[in-house]
Amino acid sequence: MTYDTIRVSPVTPRIGADVEGVELAKPLSNRQVKELHQALVEHQVLFFRDQILDVESHKRLGRHFGELHIHPNTPGPGGHPEILPIHADADSKRINGEYWHSDVSCDAEPPLGSILYLHTLPRSGGDTLFASQFAAYDALSPRLKVYLEGLTATHSGDHVYRRHNALIGRDDRNKPFPKASHPIVRTHPVSKRKALFVNRNFTTHIDNLPEDEGRAVLNYLFEHSTREEFQVRFRWSTHSIAFWDNRSVQHMALWDYYPQTRSGRRVTIKGDKPF
Repeated sequence: MTYDTIRVSPVTPRIGADVEGVELAKPLSNRQVKELHQALVEHQVLFFRDQILDVESHKRLGRHFGELHIHPNTPGPGGHPEILPIHADADSKRINGEYWHSDVSCDAEPPLGSILYLHTLPRSGGDTLFASQFAAYDALSPRLKVYLEGLTATHSGDHVYRRHNALIGRDDRNKPFPKASHPIVRTHPVSKRKALFVNRNFTTHIDNLPEDEGRAVLNYLFEHSTREEFQVRFRWSTHSIAFWDNRSVQHMALWDYYPQTRSGRRVTIKGDKPF
């Protein structure tokens, strides 16, 4: 695919691309938005360097691609509910995204994608790993693909968010969290490619299967879907951005920099019901 308004350089043959030639803090043209979305669908996660975003320009960037999502457990600071703070330091008991997952896959309509901006980084460490779920599906045997077609799995936020809230001392006794069933194999609404759509963090069981059979299948898929050959690793630099397609990517943040500080913020773009 060729681009007129941006420069796109693949990082691996399966997933990830560096993007240059665009200043994301400024309003984007329709052509730039179209090409960025095309690049996102093609490469699944886009990396940008030397981009300085304040809160308003960060939200404006996200809104170029759709309505912004508000996190079901952690709405943003006053006046900015769409902002998800991403921060870890010497006092942190956990970090955001430390297990392989697809963002808020427990929603009935999981997000289209997320745009993460980091402005403060440790001296080393703090990389993020991304895994292509297109590549994971393509690598399945034909017989397993047939077996998985038509199956759905339940994704729940209850255990994920209550575990987080218990660690930080937040009372959530009367708070409900989303739960939804989604196809194990979903079709991307733009490219029409098939992707696996289960993850270790949110997916609790396969619907309408015996528990032991469903658990065995899920455990295989969890391991298979994040194999190294499906991955790209992003080494952050100050004022860099990662924009990933939540419909076809899992990701995991590495917490190998404690007690140093890693800080920024994320906006997430609403998606649609997987099919």
